[in-house]
Amino acid sequence: MKFKLQFNGKEMTADMTHLTERANGSCLLRYGDTVVLATVAMSQKETQNQGFLPLSVEYLERYYAAGKILGSRFIRRESRPTNEAIITARLIDRAIRPRFPKNLNHEVQVIVTCLSWDRENDPDVLGLIATSLALGASDIPWNGPLGALRIAKSGENFIVNPTYEQREKPEIDLCLSSIKSEDGLLINMLEGEAQEAEEETVYQTVRFAKPHLEKLIRFQEEIIEKTGKKKIKLPQKPRDQELENEIKGFLKERLSSLASTKEGDEQIKKIREEMWLFVEQRHPSMELEKRNEVEEIFEKEVKQTIEENILKNERRPDGRGIDEIRSISCRAGILPRTHGSALFKRGKTRSLSILTLGGPGDMKLLEGMEIIGKKRFMHHYNFPPYSVGEVRPLRGPGRREIGHGMLAERALLPIIPDFENFPYTIRIVTEILSSNGST
Repeated sequence: MKFKLQFNGKEMTADMTHLTERANGSCLLRYGDTVVLATVAMSQKETQNQGFLPLSVEYLERYYAAGKILGSRFIRRESRPTNEAIITARLIDRAIRPRFPKNLNHEVQVIVTCLSWDRENDPDVLGLIATSLALGASDIPWNGPLGALRIAKSGENFIVNPTYEQREKPEIDLCLSSIKSEDGLLINMLEGEAQEAEEETVYQTVRFAKPHLEKLIRFQEEIIEKTGKKKIKLPQKPRDQELENEIKGFLKERLSSLASTKEGDEQIKKIREEMWLFVEQRHPSMELEKRNEVEEIFEKEVKQTIEENILKNERRPDGRGIDEIRSISCRAGILPRTHGSALFKRGKTRSLSILTLGGPGDMKLLEGMEIIGKKRFMHHYNFPPYSVGEVRPLRGPGRREIGHGMLAERALLPIIPDFENFPYTIRIVTEILSSNGST
């Protein structure tokens, strides 16, 4: 079945004819001449509870979508995802992940493939809408749909789903998604960049997007009502109430001290160790499933205690008030032979950034489905295992590292001098030396 919507002067077409018959759900979405296919699949076998949702999101750029033949001279096909594809996959992940039920322990995979690109309509937002439709119409438990769009402000004008040309130098360029609740429309994901915009201007931009988001949600609700499958019922595992009361009783007095110590992390670690000694004495042959249940109870009680201390007592786990930041210090020029270096400290977090200047010939060559060109400002982020006191194999940068690096890069880009005034290539590498809080 095909469904059509006139949106912002263009036709949006959702094809729900299940081109991928073996997947749990799919949607072929077209806007202008940009076409994306979103598929969702869920494993039949339940995985062991890992404390997080086993969700993976892949965004595939196909060179044929733009009429290009790229890649190595000896391969001529797509290889690993570009940074832009990784950023798009993370954007979709952030929007949909909170809408899954907490007791879903089946692996879920979302694959969004760009099949056609018209050089005008960005496939990332379309991919998010198509994913929302595919999940909503599938039998996978999911609480959607999501409205999603890109909005820019240029001068006094707000532009919904701006073209690439309109996004070149706007005052604000935002990508956001929303859900419908009893209290009205709620924003559940927002990212973007701005030319030092005021808070009120950002608020006005988001407010302008609201009716357009509502229109997209109504469109999806109609489709899901007509084509949606019956959702799979997840088994409700009975709690061992006696065990839960036993653990809660042990933790109650010990967790109450979290608000008065400046070593919150160390205190939590110590309480966890004491709890497991207590459990092993009482239940020496406890099954793995029960051990997972104990860990869930512990995490829930710690979270609840921290929240209560913040909301009722206005104290954080390290003793700070809600209006206090960690102690901050920074030092520049600490490495002798680099072009620039700086050490930044905030509490127990340490980051070392090193800058290198190069000539125009050092620019990074960009070659992808959407982008062909050169890049003169780069920020790379490294998060080694020792920064959190862990041991793991060293491989290439992961998605998180690429995403964090791009986040800082986009924040700094508006203040980088243009090429005419500063014709140099700039590369900054941030090494996270210690992580305690956001890096």
